[in-house]
Amino acid sequence: MKPMAHLGVGIGWRPEIADAVERLSGLDWVEVVAENVCPGHLPESLLRLRERGTRVVPHGVSLGLGGADRPDAAKLAALGERAVALGAPLVTEHIAFVRTSSPVLEAGHLLPVPRTRDALDVLCENVRIAQDALPVPLALENIAALFAWPGEELTEGQFLTELVERTGVRLLIDVANLHTNRVNRGEDPAAVLDAIPLEALAYVHVAGGIERAGVWHDTHAHPVPPVVLDLLAELRSRVEPAGVLLERDDDFPSEAELAGELAAIRAVVTAGPAAPAAPITAGSADAARTEPDPEQAAESGPVAESGPVAESGPVAESGPVAESTRTRVALGQAALLSALVAGTPVPEGFDRRRIRVQARALAAKRADVVAKVAPELPVILGGPDPYREAFLSYAKGRPMTSGYRRDALDFAEDLLIRDLPADPAARRRLTTWWRDRAGAEPPRRIVRWVRTLSGRAA
Repeated sequence: MKPMAHLGVGIGWRPEIADAVERLSGLDWVEVVAENVCPGHLPESLLRLRERGTRVVPHGVSLGLGGADRPDAAKLAALGERAVALGAPLVTEHIAFVRTSSPVLEAGHLLPVPRTRDALDVLCENVRIAQDALPVPLALENIAALFAWPGEELTEGQFLTELVERTGVRLLIDVANLHTNRVNRGEDPAAVLDAIPLEALAYVHVAGGIERAGVWHDTHAHPVPPVVLDLLAELRSRVEPAGVLLERDDDFPSEAELAGELAAIRAVVTAGPAAPAAPITAGSADAARTEPDPEQAAESGPVAESGPVAESGPVAESGPVAESTRTRVALGQAALLSALVAGTPVPEGFDRRRIRVQARALAAKRADVVAKVAPELPVILGGPDPYREAFLSYAKGRPMTSGYRRDALDFAEDLLIRDLPADPAARRRLTTWWRDRAGAEPPRRIVRWVRTLSGRAA
């Protein structure tokens, strides 16, 4: 596998800190949440960064490549369009599942896939489908998890290594997620770093979190703790990463604090020589990886002008995944997600306390994101606290089946069905808000009643 193009030290671009990001000195690159930008209407801040030579990498969060279903062609096309619009050298996503199709449920969050042979087979095929559809190379991130699956057959290191061997995909290693999994699942970050093929490393994520009642929450809303910087140093002692990126998604600090965190990251990255990445052991990958296959390179599509990531050489071949395998993975994921968002019984073997913690976290995140995409709702409902109370009550009986914007509309409609809010003026404002966005008249009372009954039955 050829060396990754150099990126340097960067930060996750977010609208709330766009001005500060432009002013940060020594910034080499930025990463943007792919679903939050439109190729034809890129934010002026991103355009200015690109004009001065700052690389921009789109980071997807909704593909769900670890899910039982094959990747959605429209989502893949959208991710590819953003890569081209941003002149990106690669795109990144996650080793996670985010939805099920039977029943139709959305997690609104990245959930861990079981480290089983079935799940790995499905993931590898989904990754190959994505690679064929994308115009630039793909890298996948290890995620943070609150719980473990029962009956896992592979360690994290084995799972990631075989994924690389079978697909040639790059890895985006999040050292904060390694720490999260150390606290929550008892996994050794050093053992993961020792096991994975570091020559496949695309870049590294660094982020903050917080521990509550023995559970580490990967919030991206707290300062990077020393223990995460120590893990970055552990990785740096093994390989010199092509890029390291600071993630911050909420509770944004001052510009000076952001600059200080970037300086701390840069100090770790530049502190002393790193050992070269060890080659993948004979028999575990493919001896021909150092000689890229010209046909495979040609099939990967055009590469963005801002510095391509070289494609890998030949990868291990495998046949199509049997539908029975996908069905087994689908049944397990549906049972888990239904327990998390629809209140069904927790599947056998899971830590019930951890599943309850995850369910509460998913509901809280759902309320927070809906408030961001529809900021008028907390205002109409009398403030953040009444809004949150009303939304969490609604969420108990109405799992999310589409995106957050649809969820906001469904929440508003549910309130109107129940003749809420109680204040007539607020109810009129909510009706107007719903009508303006739904493009229709509020449903008549009999229709509301039928929808309510059908929703309860579901």
